[in-house]
Amino acid sequence: MSFSSDAKSELCRDKLTRRCCALAEASGVLLYCNSVSMEQIKIVTESADFAARLPQLFRKAFKLSFDEIQEGAKYTFLLNGKEKITRIFETIGYSPAESISLHVNYGLLEKDCCRVAFLRGAFLSGGSVTDPTKRYHLELSTNHHKVSRETNSLLLDLSFRPKETLRNGSAILYFKQSDAIEEFLARLGAPLASMGVMEAKIEKEMKNKINRIVNCDNANTSKIVEAAQTQIAAIRSLRDREQFEMLPEKLRQTAILREENPEANLSELAALFDPPLTKSALNHRLRKLCELATNE
Repeated sequence: MSFSSDAKSELCRDKLTRRCCALAEASGVLLYCNSVSMEQIKIVTESADFAARLPQLFRKAFKLSFDEIQEGAKYTFLLNGKEKITRIFETIGYSPAESISLHVNYGLLEKDCCRVAFLRGAFLSGGSVTDPTKRYHLELSTNHHKVSRETNSLLLDLSFRPKETLRNGSAILYFKQSDAIEEFLARLGAPLASMGVMEAKIEKEMKNKINRIVNCDNANTSKIVEAAQTQIAAIRSLRDREQFEMLPEKLRQTAILREENPEANLSELAALFDPPLTKSALNHRLRKLCELATNE
């Protein structure tokens, strides 16, 4: 199962106890489903848990059953009876005679629990969330632009700040911030999915931190190796020019230790002296060797 399917399965565990919330959730389902008209209502889903919830939801909200349920790779729920569809429209406060477009009936969403139920229905019917280990993206998609604008206002009232776009004629509200997705899923009643987003974010941050450390270590190691190679080359040049034995004792000692420990960094090399040198003193000696090697 996908992360989105798991999130929807978790949301479907919420029991249908209050009719007001069932009505709000059913309203969200209808406004974000595949097709709603006076001729037919069509709801298609891949979620087996949502498919099991739908008949219960419509009985609780509208006291009616679907005319046809088709099962296959996807589940299709159909309502074709004009009497049933009219009853649904009247219940959710929509009158085709008065309005040419569907809309959110805020009268059904006066309580916070009903607002959450509406958004849960919208997500179950027309929403999706990407696996957070890959990227952060949660969206609500509907064919009704007015519904999308009104849902956006509802989300703003609940302190969410979705972005808007159009895709293939559908109106999309979406989140790309992990914190917003976590909060949205938790608010709808999917704490496990919310935790999944949080865990994925923490894991990504840890990997990024480790990569930064590794890259930094690799860069430092490269610098150490390059510096050591330059110093050893300088020492060999002094030997080839028979100037090595003419060096002061401190520089000869430094040169010998550097040749014997080509992979040591400044701290490690400084600790080999008796008594140990400071990094600053050792660095001064190594620079002096390099300067002498470049002098004619």
